[in-house]
Amino acid sequence: MSRPLASLALFATLLVPTLSMSTEAPIPASGRGAATRSVVYAQHGMVCAAQPLAVEAGVEILREGGSAADAAIAVDACLGLMEPTSAGLGGDMFAILWDPKLGKVVGLNGSGRAPMSLTIDKVPPEKDGTIPLYSPYSWTVPGCCDGWFTLHAKYGKLPMSRILAPAIHYAEEGFPLSPVIASDWAYSVHVFKDKPGFAEVFMPGGRAPEEGEIFKNPALAKTLRLIAEKGRDAYYNGPIAEELVRYSQANGGFYALEDFAKHHSTWDEPLSTDYRGYTLWELPPNGQGLAALQLLNILENFDLKSMGRGSADYWHVMTEAKKLAFADRARYYADPAFAKIPIDRLISKDYAKQRAALIDMKHASMTDSPGDMALNRKETTYLCAADQSGLMVSFIQSNYTGFGSGYCVPALGFGLQDRGGLFSLHRGHPNALEPGKRPFQTIIPAFLTRDGQPLMAFGVMGGDMQPQGHAQIVVNLVDFGMNLQEAGDAIRFHHTGSSEPTGTVMKGGGVLHIEPGLPDSVLAELTRRGHVLEPEAARAYGGYQAIWRDPVTHVYSGATEKRKDGCALGY
Repeated sequence: MSRPLASLALFATLLVPTLSMSTEAPIPASGRGAATRSVVYAQHGMVCAAQPLAVEAGVEILREGGSAADAAIAVDACLGLMEPTSAGLGGDMFAILWDPKLGKVVGLNGSGRAPMSLTIDKVPPEKDGTIPLYSPYSWTVPGCCDGWFTLHAKYGKLPMSRILAPAIHYAEEGFPLSPVIASDWAYSVHVFKDKPGFAEVFMPGGRAPEEGEIFKNPALAKTLRLIAEKGRDAYYNGPIAEELVRYSQANGGFYALEDFAKHHSTWDEPLSTDYRGYTLWELPPNGQGLAALQLLNILENFDLKSMGRGSADYWHVMTEAKKLAFADRARYYADPAFAKIPIDRLISKDYAKQRAALIDMKHASMTDSPGDMALNRKETTYLCAADQSGLMVSFIQSNYTGFGSGYCVPALGFGLQDRGGLFSLHRGHPNALEPGKRPFQTIIPAFLTRDGQPLMAFGVMGGDMQPQGHAQIVVNLVDFGMNLQEAGDAIRFHHTGSSEPTGTVMKGGGVLHIEPGLPDSVLAELTRRGHVLEPEAARAYGGYQAIWRDPVTHVYSGATEKRKDGCALGY
């Protein structure tokens, strides 16, 4: 045996007993551990998103001296073109930021409101009593553009003309479609192909563009140029609003110029809860971030680490805790300008103990009260950015159901969201449709701190998966010591058919979806306890992106979703 190999063998012999005596998890054999790819490290800035060309645009903005807010806007503008299956100028946005000057977390709500002329009596309900999703009855005022400019006014450094330049370039010159987005695009065509303007904008040649095919959107390029030159008023007090109102009048909508003129984003104080020494931050309702806080508070009453992720007990507790949090979500979450929400009570530790005591470890619960329609919608995009100053942006944007309502404005190059479909048609419900009201929202960015210091901007896109995903990421990091990439790659569960915020009661316990990889014995035990297990497509488990800031070295690390097309890049 050569000397180098002999030395290595001796080292390995000495090392093994040391590891076997450790109470910590074994050190992974490779640098990637259980992750599908390496964590990305960078000293000056980081961007993570679901499309590599969009990420590259954000990093370019950082290199030119732009802020993390500038980079986030640039990335989102590109995604509105490159990932219209999830985002665009016809949708809403939210953001949570770590402000290094203030030394605290701040929140931005960039969601829109119902048209002033739309009332419950004007809506022909679906058979289940809900608002028709793919219709003008589901349109709310898009808040994305105003959200960009509100964010930029406070944290921007570069002019909007520079920030929007990459998206304008790609819209004019074209870009090759990435695989997952191409698949989602093709999947959506059969739903939306006959909606006014959809084929003209999103089906060049009469079909969905394929993976690797060049797609252009010259109308969107013109819209972005107008916004870059004239600002947000071009959208809300100018030609874009005028075009949207014309389109609305021609297609049975309820938009009026005053709906756009009155629109504004709001800076909202984030909510938080402590989980085993870490603090998770979420935006308050009208979003569902509160559910992630409630879920973690319930889970804190159980020793998840001792249970282990390979046990039926672990997946049972996670699922049952989700049901309890979502029951409250259905009852209370709404626009706080229209409804009183007992937030302090909902996120109190005493209340969480009471809720945790309701979990029967031997049986799955069969009913939740109150509740309603399934929000099983996965089409959202999440991104995050961080810069050299320490500014970190957790940013999420969506059309809701992929291409939203499917109604597209050819002159503008984008479609209209259907967030209004989440209003309840039950008068007296906190989330009941009212003129000028914000609907319940599924999209939620998240942020993690410890001891008052910023740690992680992160999110898990995908309808009702989002609070479930946020809790699972935190548990993976805190309880199981996973690294940033492993936390996102690990097997996830997604429970559907639970309580929802539009008006009926869950019966039958819903459906539990768990990604492949667990032993058959665990799945059999979950079934014995009463859980209904069904397979689900990979897209249903959400899309994770995260940036971590080392509290000592201030080095950034980034991770991205294995289930999406994206990447993490820094400089």
